[in-house]
Amino acid sequence: MSSGYRIAIDVGGTFTDVVRLDPQSGMLRFEKVPTTPSAPTQGVLAAFVKAEAPLDAVDTFNHGTTLGLNALLTRTGARLAIVSTKGFRDVYLLGRTDRSQSYNFWYRKPAPLVERADTFEVDERSHFDGTVSRELDLADARAVAARIAAGGYDSVAVAFLHSYANPDNERRMRDVLAEVAPGVAVTLSSDLSREYREYERTSTAVLDAYIKPIIRNYLVELGQRLDGGGFAGSFLISRSGGGAMTAASAKEQPANLILSGPAGGVIGAAGFSKLIGQPNLITIDMGGTSLDASLVLDHKPLLHQGATFEGLPINITSLNIHTIGAGGGSIAWLDEGGALQVGPQSAGADPGPAAYGLGGQAPTFTDAALAVGYLGSDTPLGGSLRLDDGLATAALAPLAEQLGMSVRELALGVLAISASKIMGAVRGITVEIGLDPQDFALLAFGGGGGLTAVDVARELGIPKVIIPPGQGAFSALGMLMADVEHDYARTTVGSLDGIDTEQVEQTYLGIEEEARATLLEEGFPVEQQLLVRSLDVRYTGQEHSVSVPAPATGPDFAAEVTLAFTELHLRQYGHTQQVPVEITTFRLRAVGVVDKPEIPLAPKRTEGSAAPFGTRGVLRPDGGVAEYGLYSRESLLAGDRIAGPAVVVEHTATTVMHAGETLTVGDYGELTIDIAGQEAGNE
Repeated sequence: MSSGYRIAIDVGGTFTDVVRLDPQSGMLRFEKVPTTPSAPTQGVLAAFVKAEAPLDAVDTFNHGTTLGLNALLTRTGARLAIVSTKGFRDVYLLGRTDRSQSYNFWYRKPAPLVERADTFEVDERSHFDGTVSRELDLADARAVAARIAAGGYDSVAVAFLHSYANPDNERRMRDVLAEVAPGVAVTLSSDLSREYREYERTSTAVLDAYIKPIIRNYLVELGQRLDGGGFAGSFLISRSGGGAMTAASAKEQPANLILSGPAGGVIGAAGFSKLIGQPNLITIDMGGTSLDASLVLDHKPLLHQGATFEGLPINITSLNIHTIGAGGGSIAWLDEGGALQVGPQSAGADPGPAAYGLGGQAPTFTDAALAVGYLGSDTPLGGSLRLDDGLATAALAPLAEQLGMSVRELALGVLAISASKIMGAVRGITVEIGLDPQDFALLAFGGGGGLTAVDVARELGIPKVIIPPGQGAFSALGMLMADVEHDYARTTVGSLDGIDTEQVEQTYLGIEEEARATLLEEGFPVEQQLLVRSLDVRYTGQEHSVSVPAPATGPDFAAEVTLAFTELHLRQYGHTQQVPVEITTFRLRAVGVVDKPEIPLAPKRTEGSAAPFGTRGVLRPDGGVAEYGLYSRESLLAGDRIAGPAVVVEHTATTVMHAGETLTVGDYGELTIDIAGQEAGNE
């Protein structure tokens, strides 16, 4: 194992979280610093300082960033153009017929990132089988490139018809653009997705090109600052599909970073689930701006292909993460009908909630949690930020007056609405896909996860809540558990009956050769490489496929694929069909295996018992005030048991539990809370 520090930094909308692992001692250190939206690198470098990790003493730096996501949310990305096959200029703007919103009278088609005037076409054409009917017309290509160079574009997405089967013409167009418009960033759809469905592939390329200049500039600047400080280690970026990618790869394919930050927490949850023997987890990661909900099934994060961002498809593998605007900085407001709402607007890092005393005046979830007593001015956040009760009350008072209620009643309402939104997010990833929340434990982390987890679990019938060590920066810890990963796909639609298994094997071997070369280039020898095959399969006549593990290409190949597909289809959709099965896509996940951090065991209690350091009055939903015991998490030891009601405070977060609930400290310092009245669901 290396001797230098391993650092993970997760940049959120409000706080930047950092974890420092000392491989020599195995000790973990968790810290938070304010995010600096106007100068992103400044907050990252401040995190190194806060964690007392000199750059020249760091061997590995894992990074998660919301920079690309924020550019998409705020529509502040690059000015870009599309280059398409002649006659297919409007593929991106036409999109695909989708009837899922047929009965939603408020539905509006998402605004495109590119206008028709910014879409160009060139003379070229390939067929679905990869044969080229018209080579790229170089004169036409140069003319289009010249118009792009003169048009002030920052980047361009090249998406030709059937380039998934043969990318040669797209690559020739890239060469022309490099010659004629050298200052323009270029994204090829075939570099991101070797799958059919031209609209989804084009949309993916557009999203990538939209954020590419921003991500490139950020990573270049950050790399220079790191190098200037003496950093000579490995620089990895968390990716949306789980795992990590090198900073060099991230500059070329930033579409993989759109859910970079939230992915770290899910990967960490999957790794932690093995340590504590909980195979099935619902995860909620509540930060300052948003909340991310996801699933771990049988110790593995749930993946899905073909995600969307605000209605725009992204044809890359990603974790199944449901994000809502429910964070500590979410602002309480009244809608046009006078009803109380919370979020998605956020006070962010600057100025932040009113209670921070940094100039914020809007009432937020954090202000409400302070008014109710979940948080207290007696226990500073992050070890230094002391909340101000008076400022929180002043921010809530005008809204309370409008509603004709007291400040504390309003605060209870804000917390209830936030919990309701979180329950909706959890139902969206469980009940709506046929899963029962009662079959899971709820793993809560992020700065605000422990404030709402028990309330959410009680309402959904979830039997236990688990708070991991370092909950406030757990997403950053998860990044240290991430391997370097690449996803490859090749669309080849064909019946499973009579399939040529030798051809299947040759297809996989060709993909594997490319994958191994990439991993070798990134510094992973063969013994640190793991290649995982899978297949997209469907009933003939269906539009969409499901992914199953690929069996060995022997005589039982077709039978084993059919059996796996039938079982998965029955589990996901509740039925099967007597219809022939066909393969649509060959997939490969290439993994460069990295050393995983060993989470240290918590010291055990040998004498005495856990004792509160004080009490705090907490407002209950019935309007009464109950005295909650205050416990310092840093003083809790493995085996400790606490009976609710109680508030557990720690360096980066707070956990609340109510009367009738019992907390037990586990072997790794995790807090397991058995929810009152849910014991039967735990059997």
